[in-house]
Amino acid sequence: MSISTPGGPQRRPTVVSTGKKPAAGRPAAGAKAGSGKPANPQRSGGGGKGPRKPITPVKVSQGRPWGPIALFVAVGVLATAIIGYGAWATFKGSQSWQDKAAAIEGIVNYRETDPEAISNQEHRSGKQEYAQSPPVGGPHNNTWQRCLGDVYDSPIASEHALHSLEHGAVWLTYRPDLPAGDVEKLASVIRGNDFMLMSPYEGLDKPVSIQAWGYQLKVDNADDPRIKEFATTLAQNASVEPGATCSAGNYTTGTGTEPRELQPSMGG
Repeated sequence: MSISTPGGPQRRPTVVSTGKKPAAGRPAAGAKAGSGKPANPQRSGGGGKGPRKPITPVKVSQGRPWGPIALFVAVGVLATAIIGYGAWATFKGSQSWQDKAAAIEGIVNYRETDPEAISNQEHRSGKQEYAQSPPVGGPHNNTWQRCLGDVYDSPIASEHALHSLEHGAVWLTYRPDLPAGDVEKLASVIRGNDFMLMSPYEGLDKPVSIQAWGYQLKVDNADDPRIKEFATTLAQNASVEPGATCSAGNYTTGTGTEPRELQPSMGG
């Protein structure tokens, strides 16, 4: 390489190229520092768009698992119902028959409202006068009406029926003009059940009336569920002569509203 002297005092020396490339990593002679582009623009704070942001994964909704949810809810409802019924049954089982009777809507308890009217339990012959119709207490015939689930298709004497009530029977009565289908509904409650009897009754102010000693319930429809509730709750429980029976002794199965002649007492 040769160096020539500049022609004037302000001239820089002229460099004559030898034809060789500059060493790798070094800038060529006369190049300005920083004039080149960086080798990796992503690592440089200079030009370009800068580093890429990480991609956020997209969540794909698969919906709620309705099948398991519905099964869980159904099991919960069933469990609640079972527990609730058990608690209710325990409560009902712990109630006295008097409490159960008092819970029957529309029932009249003459033992509380008119105890004097039902206090007399004398045995008398002939027709008697009663404060209630049908009667629920008072003097009565010495012979009782058989009450082994008997369904009488004709009226019976109140004096005999009332003696059955004294023993603990319930007496279901109905208007004689009640349709046959309704009569059969009533009969299905009474038929075959001890301490129960049934007969038509003239002059009822309601289509159906059911009574035990000191209790009475009158309803408008033969399919009223309170009829059966009354019968099953008070039968035998409402007895004012505990231990008395409907199945043996001095009873009658006759019909007609005139009481039979007073019969000798045979245990009740």
